[in-house]
Amino acid sequence: MSSNSTSEAGTFVFYRYDPSKAAAIIFLLLFSAATIAHLFFMIRHRTWYFVPFVIGLIFEALGYVGRALSANQTPNWTTGPYILQSLTLLLGPTLLAASIYMTLGRLIRFLHAEQYSPIRVTWLTKIFVLGDVLSFLVQSGGGGMLAQAKSLSTINLGENIILAGLIIQILFFGVFMIVTVVVHRRIAGFATRRPTFFYVLYAVSAFIMVRSIFRVAEYAGGSTGTLQSSEVYIYIFDATLMFCVAVLFAVYHPSKVMDLRGIDGAKSVPVYGSSSYPLQGSTSTMA
Repeated sequence: MSSNSTSEAGTFVFYRYDPSKAAAIIFLLLFSAATIAHLFFMIRHRTWYFVPFVIGLIFEALGYVGRALSANQTPNWTTGPYILQSLTLLLGPTLLAASIYMTLGRLIRFLHAEQYSPIRVTWLTKIFVLGDVLSFLVQSGGGGMLAQAKSLSTINLGENIILAGLIIQILFFGVFMIVTVVVHRRIAGFATRRPTFFYVLYAVSAFIMVRSIFRVAEYAGGSTGTLQSSEVYIYIFDATLMFCVAVLFAVYHPSKVMDLRGIDGAKSVPVYGSSSYPLQGSTSTMA
């Protein structure tokens, strides 16, 4: 990073705009509602692999608490609310991604489609979650460095470390999306109809990928760049996209798909390449 993380006077500036309290409160309420909904689904259906997802939504809600507090302090911002919103909004999507990775592995097992995965299913979740943990740790390290930074060089180093963590996330998520497409294409020829939950995975993956690319561009451009100079971008390319991920997985929750009774209660055995097909007889778009 260059010295554009600082003002013309060479001092670090928390915001290049006046944070909107109304926008922060709206997304605080939205993510709080999403957290409650997913906590309910997780407990009711015992989908414990959604624990990271719920924690990620809590991070998102806390991030907008921090932004609302900063809005109240304009223009005399303090470190606490800024660091709260910066770290939680940076790391929240990484936790959402962890549950998405685990969902694919469980979906492949449910469909008995292990032979169609280009990566052994026993390793599939482990590889992507380990990559996610690595990305989380690197971004956390960079964020922690920024939180304690007292010099321009430390600020620049922290931003570069965060950028590296985001790039790691993009690389692993890119491979994850390729694996999802490969599995979907391979099993589609054996199914009576395409299992469209894969399209839900495509959508949430695309949202997280776009958000991660936005964050890379944001940090690469520095605080005087276009993306950090206007608040609207973080609400379009981060807040809105992450809320869409929460909504999609609430409406099309994996527990509704990975159930031997299917969506409409019709029993079936999800075995590809035989006379039985997943969710056979279901008229739902989730079949």
